[in-house]
Amino acid sequence: MATGTTTVNMGAAAPGERGEKRVTVTGQAAIVAGSLAEAWVRCESSADHSADEHFIENLEVRTGNIVAATGFDIVVESKLASTYGVFNLNWAWV
Repeated sequence: MATGTTTVNMGAAAPGERGEKRVTVTGQAAIVAGSLAEAWVRCESSADHSADEHFIENLEVRTGNIVAATGFDIVVESKLASTYGVFNLNWAWV
């Protein structure tokens, strides 16, 4: 099992456009193809958003593309067209 943190930058706000961004977690030498990975928004202030904004922002966070001895991807999708900037994420795998 391993845990960690990372960030995702949703970019500039684009009215009327929902966004999706991908973050790759690497350096996971013990991860195997059958591992289970999870990620979620960490409610802690970033350069662009307060902790409260992290809590209420409508983001869907998914994981996948596990590569043995390497890592996995985190995909963050904005459900609102007004999402922008950097958000904090936690992750774990077993």
